[in-house]
Amino acid sequence: MANKKILTKKSIAFFEKYLNNAAPTGYEWEGQKLWMEYLKPYVDTFITDTYGSAVAVINPDAKYKVVIEGHSDEISWYVNYISDNGLLYVIRNGGSDHQIAPSKWVNIHTKNGYVKGVFGWPAIHTRNRANEKPPKPDNIFIDIGAKDKEEVLKMGVHVGCVITYPDEFQILNKDKFVCRAIDNRAGGFMIAEVARLLFENKKKLPFGLYITNSVQEEIGLRGAEMITHTIKPNVAIVTDVCHDTTTPMIEKKTQGHTEMGAGPVISYAPAVQNKLRERIIETAEANNIPFQRMAASRSTGTDTDAFAYSNGGVASALISLPLRYMHTTVETVHRDDVENVIRLIYETLLQIKEGETFSYFD
Repeated sequence: MANKKILTKKSIAFFEKYLNNAAPTGYEWEGQKLWMEYLKPYVDTFITDTYGSAVAVINPDAKYKVVIEGHSDEISWYVNYISDNGLLYVIRNGGSDHQIAPSKWVNIHTKNGYVKGVFGWPAIHTRNRANEKPPKPDNIFIDIGAKDKEEVLKMGVHVGCVITYPDEFQILNKDKFVCRAIDNRAGGFMIAEVARLLFENKKKLPFGLYITNSVQEEIGLRGAEMITHTIKPNVAIVTDVCHDTTTPMIEKKTQGHTEMGAGPVISYAPAVQNKLRERIIETAEANNIPFQRMAASRSTGTDTDAFAYSNGGVASALISLPLRYMHTTVETVHRDDVENVIRLIYETLLQIKEGETFSYFD
């Protein structure tokens, strides 16, 4: 596995299709269907829950359970107010960045499909350059070409409609994957590739493997909070994205130094079980997988926290994919890092023994 390319044309085609499909927080199910369809040949069964988290299971009858997890939702907006002249004002659904909104196209999700719109902004000629107002959540607006509120409603747009960006997958300079929603459908993709490799390499695990694609991470880890109580795992290895801190205007003294192309990022945090983390590091070193380290002072801000503190405590760890321009429409990751996260999770699973407690007192 060390020098072998992992991603295939088929898997990259799935990654593209999976990213291009909109799956905003609270509306993840179409993406989950794509994900489960891709995984179907490689797993034994599936679990889903009321809010849309999806779990692909290998060895479902095993008592000892290991989770590998990513989250499936992307940030978005809600229609919050419709003005008399037909403009839409919005509120966040997750951590959407108001500063990138002006001049962006959007898809407004209605019962009858998408309605196109644009985030408008006053022309530079009309602004007071001595006192320019920046984009803020309360002054950005969407124009759908309607003359008034009545026409907006006739188009099927109402308060509560969810709004996503249409930006689609591209490859930059041969090996950089660029799209909105790489945070964190890259995680769902990478854990699916782990399952594919286990199947193709005919690896038999001595435990139940629960490949988990949780919903609603972007608004507080909610999907992971729910699904962990359904699974009741013994171990959880979570993958999410972290910042490439080498681009301009990021202070390394506060954000740390992690960079795209330098390998998976292994976290140190109270929620990260130290012995499990060391197992991951030892696996990386034994298999010549490059890795980086990152520290979090209180919480990881990822689904790791939800798994770790559930069910009386679950040994949990976090492997992150370094990413540029998080929560924009041009999130960017390196193909090598994607492959090395997959490789590291795969090789770590092969090192876990049935019944391991990762106890500090053994």
